[in-house]
This record gives sequence, C-alpha cells and structure tokens, in this order.
Amino acid sequence: MKNILIIEDDPSIVELVEIHLKDIHAELTKAYTGFDGLDLVKANHYDVIILDLMLPDINGIEICKRIRADKNTTPIMMLTARSEEIDKIIGLETGADDYLTKPFSIREFIARVKALIRRNEMSTPEPLPVPEILQRHNLTMDTLKRKVTLADEVVDLTPKEFDLLHLFMSNPGISYSRETLLNTVWGYEFSGYEHTVNSHINRLRTKIEPNLTNPKFILTTWGIGYRFSDEIV
Repeated sequence: MKNILIIEDDPSIVELVEIHLKDIHAELTKAYTGFDGLDLVKANHYDVIILDLMLPDINGIEICKRIRADKNTTPIMMLTARSEEIDKIIGLETGADDYLTKPFSIREFIARVKALIRRNEMSTPEPLPVPEILQRHNLTMDTLKRKVTLADEVVDLTPKEFDLLHLFMSNPGISYSRETLLNTVWGYEFSGYEHTVNSHINRLRTKIEPNLTNPKFILTTWGIGYRFSDEIV
C-alpha cells in the first residue's frame, strides 16, 4: 500500500481525496497546517506529498523549499485555487513535480498521482554490484548514490538539477533543445514552460562551473539549446 501525505487546510478537499485514493489502495496521512506537514515529512516516508499552495501558517512554496533543502526527493504535487502562470513556474522551480489548479477533475488528479508514484518507482535505482560512475575531468557523478562531486567537494543538487546533469553527462556532445530537456526531465505535461529549463541550467552552472562567463561543462548551442562538452575527459 502506498503512503501519501496531504497538507491541505480545506477538510472537504481532504475528505474527497481520501475517498478516491482508497480506490488505488493508498493510505492518506492528513495535515491541516504547513508546520504539522513539515513535522510529518521529517518523521515519516511518503510515496507522494500533496501540498496546498495557500495555507494558514506557511505557504506551500516555502514548505516545498524546506523539503528539498533536507534533500528529500519525494514527489510533490501542488494544489492551488490560483491559476496564474507565475505560481506554476515558482512551484516547479522550487522543487515541485506537478501542479494542479482547483477545482480539478478527480480522474485527472488520480491519474497524476499514479504517474508520480510510477515515476518515483522508476527513478529508484536497483541495487548494483558496482555503482555507475560518470566522470568528466574533475566532475564526478555516482548515479546509485545520486551524488555529485567537483574536485572531491560534494555539490548539492535538487532532484531536477541532478536529472538534467545526468542526461548531459551521459550524452556528451549531444545538443538538446529546451523543449526536449523539459519533456525528458519534467514530462510532456509541462510543455510550454521551457524558461524553467533556463533557470535550472543557470543554477547548475553556478554550482559546477569555475567561470560562469566561459563555461567548460554545460555549453550553449546557439539556435538550439544546450550540450555537455565532449572535449572534457
């Protein structure tokens, strides 16, 4: 049985979600305030976190930031009554995996929850005798531990930053458009938010590039998008 946490202050929505999650054999833990939800996240493992954007004590954006700051990679679906594009962009860029605007179709909601569960299961690496190590110059990635080091110093990456870097390091020299990167790392449901890719590329460069004005790892392919240098060994 899957364990799902909902952080939502509207009891009617919580009750509706709980009823329908039972149909997919999921057990729901409920938090009606942001701080209660954060305490539960720290104390327990969940397969998916459903997070309301507007809460009485602390907003969902800040909760999402704190969860990701603790290196917790549990999939997060944000719920909100607001539909402005900026809310979705901020949610995605602070570590949310999906975003649904109220009122929502319960069938779409369940489909998205199931997709997040599948994605999380697929991204969980199987135990391997030897971890897969990718190395380019002094940049090293251990895909089993999801650990990146630069000159033997650990680089703290968000889940999406790690996935982006993994794609690049696995395919040096291949140029990817922003749309392809968005679809590959975030999924096709986020089509149209290619500027999110730019933000993640900029943050990645800040963390791994010794000289931001002259990057040596993640290069810009003018007119196309980005590529990982194939001249670094």
